[in-house]
Amino acid sequence: MNSNEIIQNTIVFVKETLKNTEGGHDWFHIERVYKNSLFISKTEKVDLFIVTLAALLHDIADSKFHGGDEKIGPNIAEKFLSQQGIEKVKRKHIIDIIKNISFKGGNFTSTFHSHELAVVQDADRLDAIGAIGIARCFNYGGFKERSLYNPSIVPNLEMTKQEYKNSTAPSINHFYEKLLLLKDKMNTKTGQRIAADRHIIMEKFLIQFYKEWNGEA
Repeated sequence: MNSNEIIQNTIVFVKETLKNTEGGHDWFHIERVYKNSLFISKTEKVDLFIVTLAALLHDIADSKFHGGDEKIGPNIAEKFLSQQGIEKVKRKHIIDIIKNISFKGGNFTSTFHSHELAVVQDADRLDAIGAIGIARCFNYGGFKERSLYNPSIVPNLEMTKQEYKNSTAPSINHFYEKLLLLKDKMNTKTGQRIAADRHIIMEKFLIQFYKEWNGEA
C-alpha cells in the first residue's frame, strides 16, 4: 500500500473505533488535531507521514476511558500499524509519540523527544485551550458528573501523575491544573503563537465566570 491508502485506512479505522466516544475525545477531536498538525508542520522539518499517523492514532484508546491503562492505546495502534505494513522503525516512532503526547499532570516529564512529537503534542494541546478547550473541559466534566465550581476546593498544582489521573475536582480547577499551563509548554513557534491567542480567550472567560458566579455581572 502507498502512504495515501494507509492514511485513508487509518481515518476509517479511527472513525469506526471512536464512533461512541465522549464528545471531547471523539473523531472530531482527532480531526482537529490532525489539521492542527498539518498546519504546524508547514514551518517544521518533520516526516509528515509519521506526524499524520501519530495525530490520527494518538487517542485511539485514551487511558481515561480504560481504567487508567496507558498500554491499551499504544497496543491497539501497534497492531493496526503492523497490519498496514508500516516498517518497524517508523512504527516505533509513532508508538513513542502516542505514549508521550499526553499532559499526565504538570509534574510529569517525558524522556522521549522528536520533532514529530513536538508537532503532534502542540496540535493536541491547542485543542485543549481556547473556545474549544473550554467546551471540551465542561463536556468532560459533565460526562464525569463533576461540579462546575466549588470555591472550597482549591486547585492543586503539586499533584503526582497518579493524583492527576484520579482527580475528581470541579471543572474550573482544570483550568489552573492544566489548561492555563499549556501556553508555556508549547514546542513550536506556530504552536506558541496560536496558544497565546487562545490563552487570552480562557482568561477572559474566567473573569466573566467569576463575575457571574458572584452576581456582579
